[in-house]
Amino acid sequence: MEFTKLHGLGNDYLFIDTAKYSVADPPALSRVMSHRHLGAGADGIILIEPGRNGADFSMRIFNADGSEAETCGNGIRCFAKYVYERGMTQKTDFVIDTLAGPNRVTLTVDHGVVNRVRSNMGKPKFDRAEIPMIGAPGKVLEEPIDVGGATMHVTCANIGNPHAVFFVEDATKVPLAEIGPKVEHHPAFPQRTNVEFVTVQDRNNVVMRIWERGSGITMASGSGSCGSALACMITNRTDRRVNVHLVYGTLTIEWADDGYVYQEGPATEVYTGTWQA
Repeated sequence: MEFTKLHGLGNDYLFIDTAKYSVADPPALSRVMSHRHLGAGADGIILIEPGRNGADFSMRIFNADGSEAETCGNGIRCFAKYVYERGMTQKTDFVIDTLAGPNRVTLTVDHGVVNRVRSNMGKPKFDRAEIPMIGAPGKVLEEPIDVGGATMHVTCANIGNPHAVFFVEDATKVPLAEIGPKVEHHPAFPQRTNVEFVTVQDRNNVVMRIWERGSGITMASGSGSCGSALACMITNRTDRRVNVHLVYGTLTIEWADDGYVYQEGPATEVYTGTWQA
């Protein structure tokens, strides 16, 4: 079975075209292929499927632990690059269906190569029940939460998937492997959650590090960048257009006047290989 590895700022996925290769058990395949030492190594696998619900294509995302994700911002940019550069579409503006709903992408192309992708991540949700998070109705704004005996303050957003955001003095020094899983599996989050740590530099720039639900520490996250930016915006720390600085680069997040959240950044192809199923 042929697969292609692509990444968005280091958030890497293995792409499989299901029109060519049938995948009987995606969760099991993702667990073995994604293993950093015993497999091809990735944050998960992404299946390229025919469009549903009027979309041009459909995307299914399986994390490294085999769980299925609703959406993936970096993955969607890589998906757009994959299908365009292989001639599966000639459009530079098209729709990809996900479990979180349709995602419209707009490509910046130079001599047939996709350099950047802007995608519509949908309208955000902030009510506790929509995160989802256990507790009384209303927004979750810097709410105290016990994490392994320590009190931390969380702000939450859902942009197709759940995000728990913590504002810290230096996001680059947070012990992600220690704190991340405690928050991901916290009983307050019945569907688990992505976990972001954010340092605000000014009203247009933030630094973010992430523990992704189902994958652990990753170098970047498109939806995580959206969730982090939204948390900054609803607590009046930043303006509605923000540069989110990650380990290997920057994503631009905008909560536009139309109510939708847009993310824009690069997508990079690494290699194509053969998996001996």
